[in-house]
Amino acid sequence: MFPATPRANIVANLPFVLDGLRQKALIDQEMCLMALATIRAETEGFVPLSEGRSRFNTRNTPFDLYEGRRDLGNTEPGDGPRYKGRGYIQLTGRSNYATIGSIIGKDLVADSELANEPAIAGIILAQFIKNHEQRIRRALSNHNLRDARKAVNGGSHGLDRFTDAFQRGERALLQ
Repeated sequence: MFPATPRANIVANLPFVLDGLRQKALIDQEMCLMALATIRAETEGFVPLSEGRSRFNTRNTPFDLYEGRRDLGNTEPGDGPRYKGRGYIQLTGRSNYATIGSIIGKDLVADSELANEPAIAGIILAQFIKNHEQRIRRALSNHNLRDARKAVNGGSHGLDRFTDAFQRGERALLQ
């Protein structure tokens, strides 16, 4: 599922991902594939990390394209870089940090870097999927990987990597 990822990264981080999925009762085959394919689409290297600067988030200063984005809950100056994507799922925006943080019992608004701690990142990934579980399951039951990806990402960014990982996982399970 991760052809370009160092095996050591998977060995070190997979237990945190699986623990998060267990905690949120998402340990069935489809949800495991969903989580792993999401990691491939979001971080590729199977490590929780902070989003890098790109044309999608930066025009002049780092993450300025996230500033003032009410759809992300970024209402205060500095929210763009403070609540940039982090973790296995690239949790983005003040509102997502607040919502997920309150559910998992971590103050991610006060300490956004917590989202990069592997154990917490695993729970965040699982909780985000749990929050969209019905939509994801509906999409997967129709073999619609685009809609499953959209349920997490809001669009099709990383769809090629997501699809490749999901399909590789399905083939591996059939062997």
